[in-house]
Amino acid sequence: MVRRSIICLAAAFFAFPFSSPTPVLAQNVQQAAPMSQEDGIRIVTEVRKKLLGLNNYAVFDWITFGFKGRTLVLNGYASRPVLKDDAGRAVKDIQGIAGVDNEIKVLPLSPNDDRIRAAVYNRIYTQPALRKYNANQGSLGRAIGPGAGVALMAGGITNNPPIGYHAIHIIVNNGHVTLYGAVLNQSDAAIAFMQANSAPGAFAVDNELVIQGAKPGQEPK
Repeated sequence: MVRRSIICLAAAFFAFPFSSPTPVLAQNVQQAAPMSQEDGIRIVTEVRKKLLGLNNYAVFDWITFGFKGRTLVLNGYASRPVLKDDAGRAVKDIQGIAGVDNEIKVLPLSPNDDRIRAAVYNRIYTQPALRKYNANQGSLGRAIGPGAGVALMAGGITNNPPIGYHAIHIIVNNGHVTLYGAVLNQSDAAIAFMQANSAPGAFAVDNELVIQGAKPGQEPK
C-alpha cells in the first residue's frame, strides 16, 4: 500500500496520470526496504523540484516519474538528447533513491517535426480561450523574439524553444502530435485538440490533457 500511494503522489504533484513502469530491477534494488510515507513525500517533492528546475525543459518536452521499490523511474519525451541526460543527473543523488531507471524517449531530429511543433504552438497559444495557459500570451514569434522567423524557416525550433510556463505541452514524433498537461475544463481540452488537429502537417493528434481536480477515470464535466 505504501508503494502504491507513493506512485500516486508522484502523479498528483505533476498533475497528470501516471502509468506504472515495469523496468527490470537489479537484485539489490529488489531487496531494498520499502520507503516510508514520509520519505516518499520528501523524495517526490525533491524530484519534482529538480525536474521542473531544468533550464532546458520546455513546452516540446514531457517528463513523468514513478517508483519501482526505491528505484526512481523517469518516463516521457525529450526533444533533445541533452534533456534526457540532464534529467537523470538532476535526480540521481537525491537521498533515499537506490537508483535511476531513465526511460525518457529522445524524439528524432526532424525539420518536419519542428515545423509541426511551430504550427501547433501557434494554433493553440494564439487561441483566445487558451492564452491563459501560456506565460508568453501569444505566438511563437512573440515567445522567441527576434530571429524566430529564421529559426522556423530552418526547422530549428527544437533548439530554440519558447521559455516560460506552458500548461499544454506539445509532443511531436514523426508527424504524430500528442498533447499533455492540465487544463481547467473539458471545453479548453476540446479547443486545444481542435486547434492542434488543424495544424498543417500533423498526421494525427492524441489528446492526453487532464482536467484539474478530476479524479482518475472520472469523466470531466
